[in-house]
Amino acid sequence: MTLDLDTINRDLGHDPKALTEWALGLGKHAICTTNFRPFEAVILHLVTQVQPDIQVVWMDNGYNTPATYQFADDITKRLNLNLITYLPRRSRAHREAVEGLVPDIEDPRHTAFTQEVKLEPFERALREMQPDVWITALRAEDTPERSRMQPVSRNADGLLKVAPVLHWTAREMYQYLQAHDLPNNFDYFDPTKVEDKRECGLHLQH
Repeated sequence: MTLDLDTINRDLGHDPKALTEWALGLGKHAICTTNFRPFEAVILHLVTQVQPDIQVVWMDNGYNTPATYQFADDITKRLNLNLITYLPRRSRAHREAVEGLVPDIEDPRHTAFTQEVKLEPFERALREMQPDVWITALRAEDTPERSRMQPVSRNADGLLKVAPVLHWTAREMYQYLQAHDLPNNFDYFDPTKVEDKRECGLHLQH
């Protein structure tokens, strides 16, 4: 089946619910990735309303805040998520004992750190799960790179990447949380990004 992505982006790209229903209605193996950052309950609610048992994949880098781990447990129970967690091959304790604390983003070692705690677990998840459709909570206002993305695209490996809330603002995300009585998590930190407007590399490579 050949998909006309330009038409889909034009017709559904600004309607998160309709785009989610379309993506999950393709009859393909779909996953949804999450990092339990702010507003993440929106995408998790959207996908589970359509497909309650969808595989939700979390690359837990081991460096999340206590509030993020508590939020992850809370929303997993609340939405009965089919959560599958991928961890780095070394624990945080092991890594820090050998190499020390997280290198600064200006440090050449930061690239290897990002590869170890985020990119390698994600690539392993893709190899093991073999999804056809990847649903993500990317939003255009997050980074300059994301503002140039389309809600539906194909990556170099042929994986259909769907970002239902790409064009939603923080205000629209907040309103969705309020309308559905969903929790939020603002105590979040990503050591592979450090700066809010900086890409970690995952969405540039995939």
